[in-house]
Amino acid sequence: MTATRVLGIDPGLSRLGYGLVEGEGNRLRLVAAGDISTPSGPFAPRLQKIHSTLVELIARYHPAEASVEKVFINRNPQSALSLGHARGVALLACAQAGLVVYEYSVNAIKLAAVGKGHADKQQVQYMVGVLLGYREPLSTDAADALAAAICHLHLRGRIA
Repeated sequence: MTATRVLGIDPGLSRLGYGLVEGEGNRLRLVAAGDISTPSGPFAPRLQKIHSTLVELIARYHPAEASVEKVFINRNPQSALSLGHARGVALLACAQAGLVVYEYSVNAIKLAAVGKGHADKQQVQYMVGVLLGYREPLSTDAADALAAAICHLHLRGRIA
């Protein structure tokens, strides 16, 4: 069985989480993880920073596929619109690189990583660390992105 590298993305305008996980057989390996932070200010430069950073990450780590968290319904229309723009830019960066993008609900991602669809952020952080054998602290956004990659690897049968 060949290892599959997946880029997980937890969309956000102020902070977008990313995580790259490689899966082979019943093994998972953390390749890279972090956040893309954008300061308050004009909208277009923030989107450009997200796009260019993701393009650089894809070029550096060569994922085979991408897994992106679906947008949830937000009560604040302005927040939902901002999140949608950031998510769209992330999808564009993946599509431009030729990656097939898979989308999963928050509950599906949590279920795959924690075993519980309504797990809280700390449970996701903890279980992602356990699954990847990673003991350093992860931001909640990076952990959510890694969980999205793990979800994809599980659901696509790339790992046992």
